[in-house]
Amino acid sequence: MARAQSPIQLIPQPVSVQPQTGVFTLTKSTTINYDQADGKAVADMLSQQLNVPTGFGFVAKPGKAGKIQLNLNTTSNAQLGSEGYTLDASPKGVTITANRPAGLFYGIQTLTQLLPKEIGSQATTTATWTVPAVKITDYPRFGWRGIMLDVSRHFFPKDDVKQYIDQLAKLKFNTFHWHLTDDNGWRIEIKSLPKLTEVGAWRVARTGHYGDLAEPKPGEPTPYGGFYTQNDIREIVAYAQARNVTIVPEVDVPGHSMAALAAYPELSCTKAIVSVNPGTAFSEWYGNGTFKMKVENTLNPSDEKVYEFLDKVFTEIAALFPNPYIHVGGDECYKGYWAQDPGCQALMKKLNIRHVEDLQGYFMGRVEKILTAKGKKLLGWDEILEGGISPTATVMSWRGIKGGIEAAKEGHNVVMTPSTFAYLDYMQGDPTIDAPIYANLRTQKTYSYEPVPDGVEAKYILGGQGNLWTEQIPNLRYAEYMTYPRGWALSEVFWSPKEVKNWPNFVRRMETHFERADIAQVNYSKAIYDAIVRTTMKDGKLHMELASEAPGLDIYYSIDDTMPDQFSTKYSQPVDLPEGPITLRVVTYRAGKPIGHLITLSRDALQKRIGRF
Repeated sequence: MARAQSPIQLIPQPVSVQPQTGVFTLTKSTTINYDQADGKAVADMLSQQLNVPTGFGFVAKPGKAGKIQLNLNTTSNAQLGSEGYTLDASPKGVTITANRPAGLFYGIQTLTQLLPKEIGSQATTTATWTVPAVKITDYPRFGWRGIMLDVSRHFFPKDDVKQYIDQLAKLKFNTFHWHLTDDNGWRIEIKSLPKLTEVGAWRVARTGHYGDLAEPKPGEPTPYGGFYTQNDIREIVAYAQARNVTIVPEVDVPGHSMAALAAYPELSCTKAIVSVNPGTAFSEWYGNGTFKMKVENTLNPSDEKVYEFLDKVFTEIAALFPNPYIHVGGDECYKGYWAQDPGCQALMKKLNIRHVEDLQGYFMGRVEKILTAKGKKLLGWDEILEGGISPTATVMSWRGIKGGIEAAKEGHNVVMTPSTFAYLDYMQGDPTIDAPIYANLRTQKTYSYEPVPDGVEAKYILGGQGNLWTEQIPNLRYAEYMTYPRGWALSEVFWSPKEVKNWPNFVRRMETHFERADIAQVNYSKAIYDAIVRTTMKDGKLHMELASEAPGLDIYYSIDDTMPDQFSTKYSQPVDLPEGPITLRVVTYRAGKPIGHLITLSRDALQKRIGRF
């Protein structure tokens, strides 16, 4: 691949990178030392990380004269904070210095990115293990740098979750939001409520596109699913903590509760028997954000037994997760069953509220009291603003940035996670290539995201995260494909100074990370190399514009039923397509070699995408 490549290609980009002269060479005799006991765990992790690909057998030891030296400041460096570090590499060795072990941890992630790409190999390999001489000062822009993984739609085994967390930690993400319950499965053992996993963790087996699957049949076996025991949870929490990752659990209530109601139907308004949903069309959406549920999936806010149930759930969850937050969902709660329920009507009368929507505010208030009693803070999706919430609640803004702006102006802490920039389940490239789902989100748009909206005090923006909903993501390999490279882009949005962001520069660094990911056997999408096909109608003619995310690509196309290559028509300016039943074929090249997918679109398909993508 012909391209200019600097030896220092880091993601996320540090605050300051000053290349120096020469290289440090790692050999069998290189020593790894840490100057304080608190640095031992990170030094041990570095040794293990280096030993697999090099085969050198490093053992970290206490001391102050290591060729790779990890030091903790005795007097805190205010600039670095709790997660920053300095890295000084010269031909004589590498010194990483930080105030806290978290900073040392991030320093070693940068060090491994400075080493050759073979450092990611899962077996011993040969390489010249050199580190370019450089002085780096680095610290994060935001304190909350997260990725959410939904394990309800598809269950991800314990080892897959650990592997995913490990990848995130290498990118300096520090929060793993774990979406543990929804309509499609309850994934966490609650010992006082055994049916939640005996019934709620399992569903009928179905293959195909989510939303188009067949309803469960009476008596049909439910082999598909799984759950995490409390011991599994403890193990994963400890694994994450060792990598400076905080896990925020989510139990989605009062809507999105079909798996819970399959186990305990008496907690709904109708008390109807429901099944854990395998991905059927159980709701009708009306295009303006409103919808109707065909099957009840909401807890009954007027039933005291619901709050007794939630107290049991949150008692056990609070004991498993040491972080201060529990996410309680609050999104997409259908209130049609509440409106028809005598108990809900009586509660509304008692509370002197006229709108059924306000019952959600009452419900969330009760939930927050439960969490507060367990020493936890309530965190929810931006719908929790609608019914009124306490000043101490934290809001996750997902329906664009509007909810985040509103919440911040009311003095709430906010985590920005808008679907328009941060939904990793959305298509990354052309919908004829990626499996179709709700919307399209390209890496370049994700990279362009600015988490602090204009007119909002930055102190209320804790940070942001990407969300990976898994309706159509059945396994870790595909979860990786959907996460990267957009997850790399978000790592830089949340960690790096706003001023260093530069898309062409990021693309160059991203391409070196494609090579690193190949060796580490981490999957990713190459949609940035695919052509972007946009159409409009102008003066009654179908008008086509082609573009690419990666700079410097040549785009070739045909409309005469030939397969395009570098000898076909080269795109240079917008084109008016001729009348008739044409088929457009588009392909991208770089340096004379094909690089993107072939995209094929009929005239009908071109007309249907007018004004889209």
